[in-house]
Amino acid sequence: MSLEQLSVRQIKGVSAPKEQELHAFGIYTVADFLEYYPFRYEDYRIRELADVKDGDKTTILGKVMSVPVLQRYGKAKSRLTCKVAVQHLLVTAVWFNRHYLQDQLVPGREIVLTGKWDQRRLQLTATDSEFPDKGPAKSGTLQPVYSVGGAITQSWMRKTLLQAFTQFGMMIEEVLPRDLIKKYDLMPRREAMARIHRPEDSAGGTAARKRMVYEELFLFQLKLHAFRTLTRSRLDGIRHTIDNTAVLTFAKGLPFELTESQKKVTNEILHDMREPYCMNRLLQGDVGAGKTVVAAIALYAAVTAGHQGALMVPTEILAEQHSRSLQKLFADTGVQIGMLTGGMAVGKRRELLAGLQMGLIDIIVGTHALIQEDVLFRSLGLVVTDEQHRFGVNQRGVLRQKGLNPDVLTMTATPIPRTLAITAFGDIDISTLRERPQGRKPIKSYWVKHEMMDRVFGFIRREAAEGRQAYIICPLIEESEKIDVQNAIDVHMQMQQAFPSLRIGLLHGRMPSAEKDAVMRSFSDNELHALVSTTVIEVGVDVPNATLMVIIDAERFGLSQLHQLRGRVGRGAHQSYCVLVADPKSETGQERMKVMTETDDGFEVARRDLDLRGPGDFFGTKQSGMPDFRLADMVSDYSVLEMARDDAAELVAEEAFWKAPEFAVLRERLRRDQIFQGGLLD
Repeated sequence: MSLEQLSVRQIKGVSAPKEQELHAFGIYTVADFLEYYPFRYEDYRIRELADVKDGDKTTILGKVMSVPVLQRYGKAKSRLTCKVAVQHLLVTAVWFNRHYLQDQLVPGREIVLTGKWDQRRLQLTATDSEFPDKGPAKSGTLQPVYSVGGAITQSWMRKTLLQAFTQFGMMIEEVLPRDLIKKYDLMPRREAMARIHRPEDSAGGTAARKRMVYEELFLFQLKLHAFRTLTRSRLDGIRHTIDNTAVLTFAKGLPFELTESQKKVTNEILHDMREPYCMNRLLQGDVGAGKTVVAAIALYAAVTAGHQGALMVPTEILAEQHSRSLQKLFADTGVQIGMLTGGMAVGKRRELLAGLQMGLIDIIVGTHALIQEDVLFRSLGLVVTDEQHRFGVNQRGVLRQKGLNPDVLTMTATPIPRTLAITAFGDIDISTLRERPQGRKPIKSYWVKHEMMDRVFGFIRREAAEGRQAYIICPLIEESEKIDVQNAIDVHMQMQQAFPSLRIGLLHGRMPSAEKDAVMRSFSDNELHALVSTTVIEVGVDVPNATLMVIIDAERFGLSQLHQLRGRVGRGAHQSYCVLVADPKSETGQERMKVMTETDDGFEVARRDLDLRGPGDFFGTKQSGMPDFRLADMVSDYSVLEMARDDAAELVAEEAFWKAPEFAVLRERLRRDQIFQGGLLD
């Protein structure tokens, strides 16, 4: 049996209750236990006092020089002190609530103390102490510190892990190819795992971590590249026979010229659609970069090939907007557009579904209503999901299953730094739109304090006088006693009082869908001068006449969200502005405001966001596909990630990888991950 098949109960010292406790930490097998790495180390290496700074935690070796003095405070509290000779100094050692040490502090006996050093008083407040004459000790070592709780203690983990290595260490098998171990001078796997748990010194611990971080990233990338290779080898997708002349005529007939970036990504998408494998491509572009037009061309290409297209969006407002946009784009082509949302009348919905099943509707736009069981297609050839992070993996999968392996194009206006893109979306081809469409001006962004709201009101009044419109965004709907931030309902009342001659709308997530749609439609039709809203307008809303975005309590929002909100303006020919009203208390909040005023490049914003927040919560949901690495860190180990990706891609491309005995261990790992189901090896 392999370590992955052996229950953790097989380790001596792991009782039934302890086994249940370990399950809470995700530890079920011996392999899980051996790979449960420490998150830091306690340094018990003995130091010279001359090298120790005031307030440092340190370990020193000395000799007891005086009889200890014990002071008691009540029943449970005590203070024990004695003099200890350390090098040429006489140091006062202090222990709190360690009265039982009194009899062991015999003058002339050697002692190792660990604790906080007080330079001025020549005093060390001990948290740990040992006597060398009692045998092996922690002193002189780096002790691992694990994430533990309940009945699982640090000492138990350390002792039991040593036992696990004694019992099963010889069963740890090498998984990396010999060539890669030699290429990067990596430590053997068994030694690296042992040294992570018990590093002899810093250099050994660093080398061990280097080896295991590379292994983690390599195995993950290998899984992605193998999955991609096997998926493409199946050739069970739709080979679209696209009418190139019709598509080119359609593209040239658009009311604007495509940017070079749009032309490039359109060609990438159409190339995939012509191939017999299933397209799985992510189209990422900054807000206002023209992703919808690219998607429209792809959908039209699917229709010319005799298939249907589906565009799934997260909200009804966005579905209506996309439906109107596509109606205009396809006005002279004969392409039939339908829209399906949750709030449709029963009769209208029944008629729409019948037309879809008979093939009378070429392109359907809709919300999650598209994935309901009774929605059937005649021949679904292309699925496009907009703002893909708003949908779970399962939701997208259900829509894909409604066709015979249709091509899938996912779109996002949240630019993903390369660091994350090659990891979270390693099995997806990525197309990127970087240029702004012609005529789009950069948005000017300003950061002001709350005390300057009068000037902000003046800005709103000026834009309204010139016939423009403004958004005012708030983080809460109603007043909260717990969080002292502006709220939409109060701000709406303030705006109405401040601008009695202007029409001010209110929009938030608790309003009924019909009411939300009516307000948004009024704003789109320029019937409202300003719209007070929560982040319900964050995604995709397109009102070219809106030129001012005011975000109140902007420090409450993440960088990515602030950039998305800013992208709601600047969509027309007029100069647009974003005003961040914020009094951030933290350095991170202040840094966000600086980033927003320094750049309006979404990719740069995303990079800075990653630096500030780290990769774990960049996407904000568990649906992002981000792997949960044990040791690797997406930011600090970026260079290793790129090496691992290139090595994995190169290995998967070799025929020997799929057949040679030397790669059997790797193939078995992939088989356990169900990568090979229905693939080359089964």
